[in-house]
Amino acid sequence: MSGQRRAVIQLYKELQFMGRDYPGGAAFFQSRCKAAFMRNAGETDPEKIEALVARGRYVQKEIEALYSLRRYRAMKQRYYDQDEMERQQRRIEKYIRDLDAE
Repeated sequence: MSGQRRAVIQLYKELQFMGRDYPGGAAFFQSRCKAAFMRNAGETDPEKIEALVARGRYVQKEIEALYSLRRYRAMKQRYYDQDEMERQQRRIEKYIRDLDAE
């Protein structure tokens, strides 16, 4: 029981820490996170708690992916010329159309 409690508290702390950079704002993320944990605060079934922790870990990975994508897009925008990217995209689309026509 104390192991599960420790896992839940650790997950909560990690999510709160990750929420600082959330695109919708830290306060928005933290309030939603707290509400989600409070909704399930009375849960006593160990299997259900494990399932909820697993779902929380999944959400954590999704947030990490969101942050990585945001960093990638910022880097791409910073270092690549938009006109060049559009020209390359048109060339790729033309190439695909030519392949489909054959």
